[in-house]
Amino acid sequence: MRGFDLTPYRRSTVGFDRLFDLIENSRAAQGDNYPPFNIERISEDRYRVTLAVAGFRAEELDITAQQNLLQVTGRKEESSSADRAKFLHVGIANRSFERRFELADFVRVDTAGLSDGLLTIELVREVPEAMKPKKIAINGGQVVDIVANRDAA
Repeated sequence: MRGFDLTPYRRSTVGFDRLFDLIENSRAAQGDNYPPFNIERISEDRYRVTLAVAGFRAEELDITAQQNLLQVTGRKEESSSADRAKFLHVGIANRSFERRFELADFVRVDTAGLSDGLLTIELVREVPEAMKPKKIAINGGQVVDIVANRDAA
């Protein structure tokens, strides 16, 4: 299947390169759906990612947060053939995985927990004070002539 060409949009925008890269990368990374996950918006600036990691212990999971990237890795040791022979049917996936999530600017990992086969990762968006919108007060209808005031001084 042929993808959507974003070249015309790249030419007419400035500073949106990362957005187009995210679109292209997400389209390419839609292959494996293991482990299944949910993404919830808890409040205006709080999010929760929940992964179903049945059969994994906490020491077999690794969570790495870098700038704009959350990576969750599960490493399962290969079981011996004697262990496999005990199962009549294996329906619970017991394989290693790597799942990546692109994070928006100023989103950081707050906490992570493992309970009942679910890995829960809490995320918080913290916009720096300098980046928040500011209300600019308008002077009460008075026009100040800066040139006249400078000459008078």
